[in-house]
Amino acid sequence: PAAWRARAYLVARFPAALASFAAVVVFRAGSLIFVASPAEWAAGLWTRQVVTGGVTHRYVVNFGRFYFDTWPRMALAVGIGVAGWWLSPWILRAVLPADKYLIANLLGPPLSARVGELERSRAQAVEGAQARLRRIERDLHDGAQAGLVATAMKLGLAREKLAAASAADPADLTQASRLVVAAHEGIKDAITQLRDLARGVHPPVLDQGLNAALATLAAASQVPVTLVADLPDRPSPAIEATVYFCAAELLANVAKHAAATRAGIEVVPRGPRLRMRVSDDGSGGAHVSRDGGLHGLRTRLQDVDGTLDVGSPPGGPTVVEIVIPLRA
Repeated sequence: PAAWRARAYLVARFPAALASFAAVVVFRAGSLIFVASPAEWAAGLWTRQVVTGGVTHRYVVNFGRFYFDTWPRMALAVGIGVAGWWLSPWILRAVLPADKYLIANLLGPPLSARVGELERSRAQAVEGAQARLRRIERDLHDGAQAGLVATAMKLGLAREKLAAASAADPADLTQASRLVVAAHEGIKDAITQLRDLARGVHPPVLDQGLNAALATLAAASQVPVTLVADLPDRPSPAIEATVYFCAAELLANVAKHAAATRAGIEVVPRGPRLRMRVSDDGSGGAHVSRDGGLHGLRTRLQDVDGTLDVGSPPGGPTVVEIVIPLRA
């Protein structure tokens, strides 16, 4: 596609190139000729003669039947030459926007804009990675770590109670059993939190491929989901993870906000890119806001040169389309 756009640019640019060339030649070179015409006329260089109405005109430059063949007219020619020289850059600027339009629409954005976009994406990726690390650390500290510490304390008390159970009354043994049961429940809760945290970093189901991972998401969704996934070749791991988390976030939005009765996921390759469409029959009105989840998805996709488009008129349906390279 880039090669065909380049060929189309060369064909469409030809009239613009002719116009810019004419602007330079006519106004720059012509202005020099007019400015130099008095000296040439006085020296008899490049002069021509014509007889009109019985009058002989010896001239160097002319406008139709108006001949610059007297000194007053030569002064006018010099003025025209100076004015043409001064106006020529402005004439050229009036012609060049056509070439600029062709470059922007056929050859893509300028390199400076692309570099700026990549710099912004890189900064967002770094900030996003730091935020995810802080979130993981906070979840570990406030969730699983606190639960394991409490469980360890309960098990320590239970051990002391059980050690003294033989010398004490049966009530201590009953209390120790309760502590062991509570500790067991705490251990199971901590394991569940750690499993959820690990799933948030890298879902194990992705090891089986994106098709299986999306099927698992569709099966676990609160809203019935129709899945169409046709990926003969696996994308790179980073792309699989990005698509998975985007699908999970979009299905969560459908369940929370859309009031939908059904949803659909369609994932198909498009040349070197992958397209995923998540749709629902809900109330619509979804949009990308600065602090919303869709903005976070768009930022995450920009890190891998992907795009996110949202179509969600009031009353629905909502269609979110993601296009992302198959290889990061």
